[in-house]
Amino acid sequence: MIRVGIIGLGYWGPNLVRCFSELENCKVTAVCDRDCNQLLRITDRFPQVRPCESLEEMLEQKLIDAVVIATPTETHYELTMKALEHDLHVFVEKPLSKTSAQSRTLVKTAAERNRVLFVGHVFLHASPVQKLNDLIESNELGRINYISSRRLNLGPVRKDVSALYDLAPHDISMMLYLLGQKPISVTCCGFDHLNPGIHDVCNLSMMFEGNRMGMIHVSWLDPRKERVLTVVGDKRMAVYDDLEQEKIKVFDKGIDKPTSTNGDFAEFQLAYRYGGSYSPFIKEHEPLKTECSEFLRCIDEGEVPLTDGVNGLEVVEVLEAADLSLQNNGQRVDLACVRDGSLSRDSLAESIQLVAQQSTR
Repeated sequence: MIRVGIIGLGYWGPNLVRCFSELENCKVTAVCDRDCNQLLRITDRFPQVRPCESLEEMLEQKLIDAVVIATPTETHYELTMKALEHDLHVFVEKPLSKTSAQSRTLVKTAAERNRVLFVGHVFLHASPVQKLNDLIESNELGRINYISSRRLNLGPVRKDVSALYDLAPHDISMMLYLLGQKPISVTCCGFDHLNPGIHDVCNLSMMFEGNRMGMIHVSWLDPRKERVLTVVGDKRMAVYDDLEQEKIKVFDKGIDKPTSTNGDFAEFQLAYRYGGSYSPFIKEHEPLKTECSEFLRCIDEGEVPLTDGVNGLEVVEVLEAADLSLQNNGQRVDLACVRDGSLSRDSLAESIQLVAQQSTR
């Protein structure tokens, strides 16, 4: 029986308490939050759980074997590091940390301590995303040309991080997973309408090897809630709409390039395909509960999670480069500068030059 402590009972924390409490192979033994009223609400609902003032109290009382961190992003590094140094397994909500340097340190520490470091990229545990991955791996969609997404709503507005750090990790993690590779460069633009320095609307573009592209639009200022991801292949296309009852639709539509080389102008015309569509069967389950169960399974079986620390690091590398681009009017940033640890505002000009050289090869 794995004893779990949960830190942070704000927007997402109560859902984590519920999911872990419903799993058979664990027991939620302690919770922590700065808001006493929220602590009381949780302990009224789950009277077997002990309220704590801090992670230190959980550690001193030896209440937990693993900790779940659902606190503001700026606290992730300190709390995760402290937990790992006390040989706890850690589930930390996205993003793993604010910077790639912090994330690398956490990944290294978890490996040295032989602890599970699990990052809350919940959509990678969702049935529709697994189905999309099956469609791609089976070549149902053909070669993937690009993936685009829209994650929009009117709030909730955060004051600690931008919409980029709040919303885009979901779509970044899905695109990296579905394409099976990391981007080579990113650009990002947006504006900070409500709070100076904290962008409410962001447009992120990622370039991948093989002339592939990922495009992400996130916003707190949109009148309609949208959670849509579109995968465009050269054979078929698929749309994942998380708000629809039928989550995925596959469209037999596209544009076929001519193959003839005999010089006949008519044969060089593009051919438009307007086929039908279908919704593949998806066995639904609650992604968050699946995610919690996977964390526990990896602890029990000593396996590396799909959303491990390295996966979390890759997403933070994209976020960090995108934020630098955002702060510099959408300048393109080479991801190699993030991975070798040289990324900074001073190195942006060098990064742009590297990308320009690559694009002319």
